[in-house]
Amino acid sequence: MNLDNYENFTKLDPHNMLAHIDGLPTQIQTAWQYGSNLELPEWQDIQQVVIAGMGGSAIGADLLVAYIQSACLTPVFVHRDYDLPAWAYGAQTLVIVSSHSGNTEETVSIFNQARANGCLTLTITTNGKLEELSKRHGLPLWKFDYKSQPRAAVGYSFSLLLAALTRLGLIPDPSEEVLSAVETMRAEQAHIKADIPVVKNPAKRLAGQLIDRWVTVIGADILAPVARRWKTQINEIAKAWAQFEFLPEADHNSLAGSQNPQDMFSHLMVLFLQAPSNHPRNQLRSQLTSKAFMLQGMGTDTFYAKGNTPLAHMWSTLHFGDYLAYYLAMAYEVDPTPVDAIESLKLEMKN
Repeated sequence: MNLDNYENFTKLDPHNMLAHIDGLPTQIQTAWQYGSNLELPEWQDIQQVVIAGMGGSAIGADLLVAYIQSACLTPVFVHRDYDLPAWAYGAQTLVIVSSHSGNTEETVSIFNQARANGCLTLTITTNGKLEELSKRHGLPLWKFDYKSQPRAAVGYSFSLLLAALTRLGLIPDPSEEVLSAVETMRAEQAHIKADIPVVKNPAKRLAGQLIDRWVTVIGADILAPVARRWKTQINEIAKAWAQFEFLPEADHNSLAGSQNPQDMFSHLMVLFLQAPSNHPRNQLRSQLTSKAFMLQGMGTDTFYAKGNTPLAHMWSTLHFGDYLAYYLAMAYEVDPTPVDAIESLKLEMKN
């Protein structure tokens, strides 16, 4: 599809995924304000936090941990599995279970174990078994109403977690950074929304470079989970293969794999995400690694984050990646909303 024919996007996008992407800045702001007013116990002496979730519900936790790691003195872990770690027990452990549907089987399993282990628990969901279990046992429940695929509710999954940890006194109040991030995203939209033609739209142009390419996204520091987000959005929205890597780790293994098989290198595209808030050594690593891959015959490109704060760097980059994945879906002429392969596997597991 010609990406300038944006009026035809609705034919491929009957569920209007584009509206969710367009609305992400507002979603972040709304969710932050909502989480600042929900009922929350005045828990004390929390020694560790486990955030349990999968897929689109877990990426918000990844973003949170990357953002708060330089300011939060309490260990916060993201957990994607069925069983809690052995150390997660007692009232000094807070377990936050995050599931958009409320029915994610891994997350339900964690909820039950957290309750059995005597942990503090907070449930974040829209509905489902987790709402039912939380109400049955009289445990704190943050329910929000946002009808979408879990990946499209990333503003809720991040901002509600951010609000919870702020109100528990585990991190400094980030209100000003939240506002700055939202403003930066809105300013960036003037250049990347669907009605902006390809010649002036960097997200559409980069999507064009990814057609028929095997994509790898590499980020560092605060952009490491954003690299994961780009990868998963390309997977779920464009139904295309992609993977992600982190710096500096990738320079201790992946870089050595840049010699074979050479016949495939012309089909590879490696995208580097950079931000002014990245560690200076990681900024240098990104530049040198990109050069090394390019000299081996791989396609490379770099996205530079916008904004004046780390949170703005994170969210401006993430938002660009969402548009990128959407335009790639349009180029491949696939519906960006359903994830039939995932739903089929869930059904097989259930049966």
